[in-house]
Amino acid sequence: MRLFERNLLLGYGLAIVTATVALYVRFATDDLLPPGFPYLTFFPAVIVTAFVAGLWPGIVCAVLSGLAAWWFFIPPAGFAITGAGAVTLIFYAFVVGVDIALIEVMRRAMAKLQAEQELTARLYDQQRVMFQELQHRVANNMTFVASLLQLKRHGATPEAVQALDEAHDRLITMSQVHRRLYDPQAMEMSLGDCLSALCEDLVHAVGAKDVVWEVRAQDVQIDTTRLVTLSLLVAEVVTNALKHAFKGRDGGRIVVTLEQAAGEADAVLEVRDDGPGFPGEPASPGARSLGFGIMRSLAAQLGGRLEFPRGEGGVVRLSFPCG
Repeated sequence: MRLFERNLLLGYGLAIVTATVALYVRFATDDLLPPGFPYLTFFPAVIVTAFVAGLWPGIVCAVLSGLAAWWFFIPPAGFAITGAGAVTLIFYAFVVGVDIALIEVMRRAMAKLQAEQELTARLYDQQRVMFQELQHRVANNMTFVASLLQLKRHGATPEAVQALDEAHDRLITMSQVHRRLYDPQAMEMSLGDCLSALCEDLVHAVGAKDVVWEVRAQDVQIDTTRLVTLSLLVAEVVTNALKHAFKGRDGGRIVVTLEQAAGEADAVLEVRDDGPGFPGEPASPGARSLGFGIMRSLAAQLGGRLEFPRGEGGVVRLSFPCG
């Protein structure tokens, strides 16, 4: 369509061709049609031309078709005019005029809609790029702050060094989560692939070469903001397991599952390791630990319920609403 609109020669050429084809078809079907249908094959030609090539080629096709029908198919032959012939011509002009006007209104509406869609697409691309750049800067700022914390280690007490190291590790983890989740390629990844990539980053960051992980996750409905919070919670639990669950061992296993039963409003996240389990009370192990405090804070942001069921190894289970 745009090709005929931009090239007037093609547009008017289409008008002449469609009018000629309509005339040929009208001659070919003259014996089959009853009297009183001089314009039958010309109406489609006008509609097609106006729709494909635009207003003026449609008008040219209508004029050529009207003249051809008047000369060959409206008695008496030639451009003679009678009362019945005048009524027929007026009827033809009215019908093709309405057709062309409606098609032109539709074409302009489609052109306006297309322009708005193109503008929306450009604005969306700009906002997406700006948002990704913002997230990239946030991740860079986290990394910068983590580097400043490392500088403060020199000359600090052992307790302060431990606290600074924990803060450094968490900031690095948060920056990795931001980079991972706000990467354009992550939009095409499933939830399970995102969590698996996160676990892989954490295992490599700690240097636990003999620790294997497995992620079994359904694609539950969760928005990006809540996915970041959920990923930070998984990162905290997995980091805790990597640091404490496999001491004195050559390796271990971490399993992350995320599922939502059919008809249930809540999803269940479970992170399990094959270590010795959590010390302390079953309901609240490590009650004064910073890591467990962060877990509870993240669970509260998701509106979920955090549990530490007893069994083989350490288990952290979160039930949270999704959708």
